[in-house]
Amino acid sequence: MARPLKTHLSYGVINLDKPANPSSHEVVSWIKRILRVEKTGHSGTLDPKVTGCLIVCIDRATRLVKAQQSAGKEYIGVVRLHSAIEDMRKLNRAVETLTGALFQRPPLISAVKRQLRIRTIYESKLVEYDEKRNLGIFWVSCEAGTYIRTMCVHLGLLVGTGGHMQELRRVRSGVMSETDNMVTMHDVLDAQHVYDSTKNETYLRRVVMPLETLLTNYKRVVVKDSAVNAICYGAKLMIPGLLRFADNIDINDEVVLMTTKGEAIAVAIAQMTTAVMATCDHGCVAKIKRVIMERDTYPRRWGLGPMAQRKKSLIKEGKLDKHGKPNDNTPSTWRDGYKDLSGASVVAPLGGSSAPSTPAKKEDAAKMDVDTPNGGGSDSDSDEKPSAKKEKKKKVSSTSWICFLILTFSMLDHLECRQTQI
Repeated sequence: MARPLKTHLSYGVINLDKPANPSSHEVVSWIKRILRVEKTGHSGTLDPKVTGCLIVCIDRATRLVKAQQSAGKEYIGVVRLHSAIEDMRKLNRAVETLTGALFQRPPLISAVKRQLRIRTIYESKLVEYDEKRNLGIFWVSCEAGTYIRTMCVHLGLLVGTGGHMQELRRVRSGVMSETDNMVTMHDVLDAQHVYDSTKNETYLRRVVMPLETLLTNYKRVVVKDSAVNAICYGAKLMIPGLLRFADNIDINDEVVLMTTKGEAIAVAIAQMTTAVMATCDHGCVAKIKRVIMERDTYPRRWGLGPMAQRKKSLIKEGKLDKHGKPNDNTPSTWRDGYKDLSGASVVAPLGGSSAPSTPAKKEDAAKMDVDTPNGGGSDSDSDEKPSAKKEKKKKVSSTSWICFLILTFSMLDHLECRQTQI
């Protein structure tokens, strides 16, 4: 069963083939204007000259942007060497050498701060080499945030001729690749024009995919319809709301909570294994990491149980306060039988004379007794205050003196190093 078009767009993603020259930010803002939506986001910045896979998330799907930005990427690039090399195998060895954790400093013109950082290249291979033009085509699978321009410079240094990046294309971003319904900017514009002029949704529905396509690599947990809205408000998924679940779920695994229709509700962190879910009759199944679904999409079904109904009637009768906490009129059967799990306040005594003192209050009282013996401690307080100030001054002076000594020693070492170099 398909969503209405407006809802489909607000829970949609586009696997866009980014054109060369405009920046990722420009492309995303153009799509926002074409589709007339409130919010758009992308799966990781591509440099203006770079083409390829850019996942554009719309409205509610922008909640998945952060996960997509940190996902792995794949590129095909062209490196130009500054002079000829004797053998292609030399470049092949250099490409294979640049795998694993590598130090990188972003290029002069880049979107991030130029500081040394570590990025992992999972796999790389040389596809082809043109000896006449000194051009090499290579494929890389790497961590998010890897600069291929820097990698090309490193390849040139390893080969010994110097080199730079000639061309680059991203072929995979997270779970989406070139083969997964990739569309161009023209497709997006044409699809919206076809819908505006003929009211035919087919083209637009093909261009904009549902956000569930990004969550296919997560293990799934199916939730009862009565628990969906509570999860949208941030509640944990408990055993009574669980309907079906995937195999091999471990504690702290990221799972996607889904409705019986296959709609994504939230990304959650599992608190039980599959075996425990199957055998247990109470407890927390998963705690929410990121809610995707809009609130009140499904009807509100909490607060309809027998205990909740009784609590509401007691509040109405004045036997509980407006927050549902016991007061002087609360019946003893409610006090004995009801367990308040919120722990927000202390239960009032039946007599209603005074609230029991908490440990913090007792400690404060004990401090007061120590500070003011015999009922009035003004003299002792006045004696203690100057001594405390003196101690503080001593501590400050000692720390400043230590800092001064460290600075002088470091300056002397620096001067000695300079003299040895001269």
